[in-house]
Amino acid sequence: MTEALPADEPQGPNLRTVTHVIYGLFALGLISAGVLGLATVAAIVLAYLKRGDAAGTVYAPHFGWVLKTFWWGLLWLVLSALATPILVGWLTGAVALVWVLYRLIKGWLALFSGQSPDGEA
Repeated sequence: MTEALPADEPQGPNLRTVTHVIYGLFALGLISAGVLGLATVAAIVLAYLKRGDAAGTVYAPHFGWVLKTFWWGLLWLVLSALATPILVGWLTGAVALVWVLYRLIKGWLALFSGQSPDGEA
């Protein structure tokens, strides 16, 4: 008689927990106005490290969402900082921060409801 071996259980936290941690760290860095900016950097590093594990799962779009939000937000904040001497930088910086906050909230709420952040199935 042969017995089926149990499937190997993945080690460490599941992808849902990791995705919540990524959103939480990103939010912590954003809400602290950069004081805890390392939290945002940690979120991005974690997203890059776990992106391969999430490939093909419902969590994969969340990793891409967070990474795109970070890089586009960083680009617009840097451009806004460069434009502050002509005073338009303050306005574009505020718009960029609101956009990043919107995407963070939208993505995290989509994670809570088990959906993709970009509205696709």
